[in-house]
Amino acid sequence: MSARRTFGESIGRLEDDALLTGRGRFVDDITLPSVAEAAFLRSPYAHAKIQRIDVSAALSMPGVIAVLTLEDLRPYLTTDRLAVGMPSASYRLFVDRPVLASTEVVHVGEAIAVVVAETRYLAEDALNFIELDVEPLDAVTDCREALRPNAPRVHSDQPHNLLAEFDLGYGNVDLAFKTAATVVREEFWLHRGAAHSMEGRGVLARFDSMERMLTLWNSTQTPNVSQRLIVDLLGLEETEVRVVAPDVGGGFGPKLVFYPEEVIIPIAAMITQRPVKWIEDRREHFMSTTQERDQYWSVEIAVDDDAKVLGIRGALIHDHGAYTARGVNIPYNSALTVPLPYNVPNYHVDVKLALTNKVPVTPIRGAGQPQGTFVMERLLDRVAVALNLDRAEVRRRNLVQADQMPCQKQIKLRGGTYVTLDSGDYPAAQQAVLDASGWATFPERQAAARAKGRHIGIGLANYVEGTGRGPFEPVRVRVSSSGKILVSSSATAMGQSTKTMLAQIVAEQFGGDMQNIIVTTGDTAAMASGFGGFNSRQAVMAGSSAHRAAMNVRNKTLLAASHMLEVAVDDLEIIDSRVRVVGSDKFISLGDVARAMAGIPGYQLPGDLEPGLDATENVIVHDMAFSSGSAVAEVEVDIETGEVRVTNFVLSHDCGRMINPMLVDGQVIGGIAHGLGNALFEWMGYDANAQPITTNFGEYLLITATEMPPIKVMHRETPSPLNALGVKGVGESGVIPVAAAVVSAVENALSDFGVRLAHAPLTPMDVLAAITEASQNMRR
Repeated sequence: MSARRTFGESIGRLEDDALLTGRGRFVDDITLPSVAEAAFLRSPYAHAKIQRIDVSAALSMPGVIAVLTLEDLRPYLTTDRLAVGMPSASYRLFVDRPVLASTEVVHVGEAIAVVVAETRYLAEDALNFIELDVEPLDAVTDCREALRPNAPRVHSDQPHNLLAEFDLGYGNVDLAFKTAATVVREEFWLHRGAAHSMEGRGVLARFDSMERMLTLWNSTQTPNVSQRLIVDLLGLEETEVRVVAPDVGGGFGPKLVFYPEEVIIPIAAMITQRPVKWIEDRREHFMSTTQERDQYWSVEIAVDDDAKVLGIRGALIHDHGAYTARGVNIPYNSALTVPLPYNVPNYHVDVKLALTNKVPVTPIRGAGQPQGTFVMERLLDRVAVALNLDRAEVRRRNLVQADQMPCQKQIKLRGGTYVTLDSGDYPAAQQAVLDASGWATFPERQAAARAKGRHIGIGLANYVEGTGRGPFEPVRVRVSSSGKILVSSSATAMGQSTKTMLAQIVAEQFGGDMQNIIVTTGDTAAMASGFGGFNSRQAVMAGSSAHRAAMNVRNKTLLAASHMLEVAVDDLEIIDSRVRVVGSDKFISLGDVARAMAGIPGYQLPGDLEPGLDATENVIVHDMAFSSGSAVAEVEVDIETGEVRVTNFVLSHDCGRMINPMLVDGQVIGGIAHGLGNALFEWMGYDANAQPITTNFGEYLLITATEMPPIKVMHRETPSPLNALGVKGVGESGVIPVAAAVVSAVENALSDFGVRLAHAPLTPMDVLAAITEASQNMRR
């Protein structure tokens, strides 16, 4: 028997058995003796001054244990604000979230008080007895209106609503436009949406006063970050706080954010001396969990007679919501993304972040990159129309070429280093989707369909995604005395197969036995430092650390075994939890080697080596690994109802070397589904008073299986030179090109009407309105 390969193989997920047999452990599945439950009083106003909060009636309700406002929490806090915004010189205002609102509320759903009761039902009932006197104030819904000099102030104590502004660019863009043969201008709107995990947010806290240990089970993507913030907010030591992310039913970005509930529930447990649990319901999610965008773009592109891009310039207004819960990263990513797949010699975008009286904005799958891709791809479609060229040909003439790799761009990441596209063949990826989708023959199919009264269309989009944001993510690999390989990491699993990924990397060094590996992720007791899961980073960062740690432990294991078996290291191999002499029946178990390396008092360790069979590695990677790809969408539009049906979707995708092709397929197809939702379904509505009007799944539509088209995913593997595994991130790639390709296809389907589409998502009403407007314009 020889060692089995695991890296690059489609191996079944380690996570599936427990999840499919009902043994998954999500926050709400965890039960503790005498656990109390919490419910939050949330503002029904988008903007109001708080005059009085009277909790006495609520406190007298049966089963109520405590009713807490900010005044009750202050003795436990070092500060009553969550200062979590990432650094940027672009800030003009600092609007950190309060732990609980006490003087002013600035969005519907903002937490004002918390009730702790014997059950959630009793806690919910008691909320109705809290007396809240407020003075309603004018609210701001539209981020463009927010920047007008006479606009109401989102925060009454702030001088204006401009949270931050910056510009991003390079070259001499004005000169490029002066010398251009053709200039095309467009206004784009990318609407606000939310991330709806199967599991909402949730926190269970227990405080052991004898051990002085605070333990949180938290549905979070970033348990180590959560621990550090709780330590700072409560003035505790790191050894006094443990945060565990159990099974997490989806993250998609908002769960990387630290929320007030993550410190309020622990304080409630300390005050009541009982475990306290809070589980977010779906309505709360719509009103209190962070969302992403709106974005309004005014942009123009300059090209020469051959459709070569000379320059792009414009302005972006980004809806930041009511508070800073993350930073300026979404609009930064959007502006950064626009020119990446193409040779754009001159570029400049002015970016303004506006406060509004809406839920704060933070990353959702793609973190601004789908929006930047939408803008670039729609501009290229406009160029194709202006010059009467095929849309694919315009892109082919401008794509970064394979022989340019690695390609340093003149634009910087937020950390100050220049973007360097590390590897890929973008023209080949585009050609692959064109061939697979029958792009060249589509005009004949389209003409035949129109002769029958059917309106079909096709659209194309290219994308580049920065993945693997550093600087590190630690992993420890240890051989236990039982012979099991124990892998611990601060990487956090939220459904993307992190444990399987780490096990495959480690198993490659230990004979390929996946069942002999036990992986622990997302527990600060197992790994004291790290960042967690976001930005498609875990395979790159944690995977690289796991690879190096596993190689170090393997080498030490073989060296120790060589002394114990009295053979050369090169004559040994690891198979089935044994170190075996190649070509013989002579072996020693991994457990025996581990016990020998644990030492016996008075006896020398094998080979006089350092004790233990373990290694902790923090592989540092500063540059990002850029995944890339091309997508083609085909649609059919019902011009009577405005319904858009996606009939086919093809994606050529490059995430470097694939650790597990089956898992890559799952992540990419999931991303495509998310992107189709962004393109056609998900609409987070607010009225003129900043009241949310889509607060359930009857009003906010998610894509379901019946709307999913046939999907073909083609993989390309151009290894990244930035890490030893050659991997790039994959979790967000599928979502990035979808809206651009779908909207392009819809416009193509309606080309007979002269329809121009410049926003997403497209509702049936939007489609009908566009047809009506275009038809009226044609008759003038």
